[in-house]
This record gives sequence, structure tokens and C-alpha cells, in this order.
Amino acid sequence: MFGTSDLLGINYSDYATIRNGSYTKLMKAYYKKAASDDSSSSSVSAATSTSKDSSKTLANIESAADDLKKASETLRTNGDKSLFTKKQTTDKDGKVSYEYDTDKIYKAVSDFVDSYNKMLKEGGDSNTNSILRSTKSMVNLTKANSNMLSTVGITIGTDNKLSIDETAFKKADMNTVKSLFHTTGGFGYQTSVQAGMIESYAKSEAEKANTYNKSGMYTYNYTTGEIYNTTT
Repeated sequence: MFGTSDLLGINYSDYATIRNGSYTKLMKAYYKKAASDDSSSSSVSAATSTSKDSSKTLANIESAADDLKKASETLRTNGDKSLFTKKQTTDKDGKVSYEYDTDKIYKAVSDFVDSYNKMLKEGGDSNTNSILRSTKSMVNLTKANSNMLSTVGITIGTDNKLSIDETAFKKADMNTVKSLFHTTGGFGYQTSVQAGMIESYAKSEAEKANTYNKSGMYTYNYTTGEIYNTTT
């Protein structure tokens, strides 16, 4: 079973294996793997993140900020695609007039409100001071415009979230809505600027979400685009 032995009990098969070096090679390979496993385990346990927020939290913040910017851009679009270009209408008596498409404008502003509330939630979930400060600035900006917003059916709740009354909105002066959401420097534009700042801070913080292991090696927690795929 163990190879041929002589009268002295020497196993010549085992002896040949040791002599030609294969036994030594096997033992070296075994101990090398064991050492590698221990090193990998230590490196993983020693890795630490310098970010106050998780990659998923930061991804949610970036996504919310991007949605709010897009909602604002939709309302500020100029030219033929502008929501604030009056359309020609003809009544039953054949009278021609030019009116705003209040249904489309309401839909766009309603999307803005939803995106704003999402941004408020995600920004408020952060533990990063710069993100929290910018989110607070966005809230203060909204409060400063509360009177004007209320004239078009948009109100601020006790939780600082916005709500929009469709009936009141469609009865409101669309020129006021245009001033709030279409003009450069208006409420919609300024909110978009705040969203851009929040997004920038989140991206900066995401870089800190990468880790250093005990050997000083920089380890990325995600690759380009992967951070967005971890939100579901």
C-alpha cells in the first residue's frame, strides 16, 4: 500500500519522492497558499471607508439630483419645444385665440414637485455635512418663494415637502408659473443649481467611499456606472 520497503523499513517509493524534490515542492505550495489566504483575509478585514455615506446612499442622492435638474430643464426649454409657447385655439364660434397648454404645463410642474420631494428625502438621509447644508439651502429657497408658489396651487407641508393642487394650478395665472419655472434666475432654475451642488458633493463623497487596505493599496468599491446598478 505504501510502496516497497526493505528489511530496515525504508519505503523506497517515499524516499524517491523526497529525493527528487517533488515532496518539497508540494509542501512549499501548500504553505504559500495558506499564507496567501491569511493575507487576503487580513486585507479585507482591515479595509476601511473614509465616506460618511454608503455607496448606495450616494447613488440615490446623485440619481435624485439628476432627476430634479432634468425636471427643471424641461420647464426651462425654449423654442418650439417650450411648454410656455401659446397654442392657437378656435372656439365653436370660430373665434381664434392663443392659450397655454395648461395640461402639459401642469404635468411638467407636477413632475418637478415629485423630483423635489425625492431630492429632499435622499438629501436628508445623508450623513455628509455638505450635502445636508445644500439640502437645507434648497428648503430655505423654497420657503422664500412660498407666497408666490401658493398663488399657483403649490404649498409646503410641515415635512417641507411640496404638494400641488391641480385645480388651483390650472386656474392660476400661467405668467406667474412661467416666472417661477421658466425664467433664468427663477425658483426652478435656482432649485436646479442647488441640485447640481448636491450632486457634486455626492460624487466627491463617493470617491471617499473607496477604501484603503492595510497594505496602503487603494481599492474601488464600484466601477463607472456600477454605483447606479446597486440601488435596486
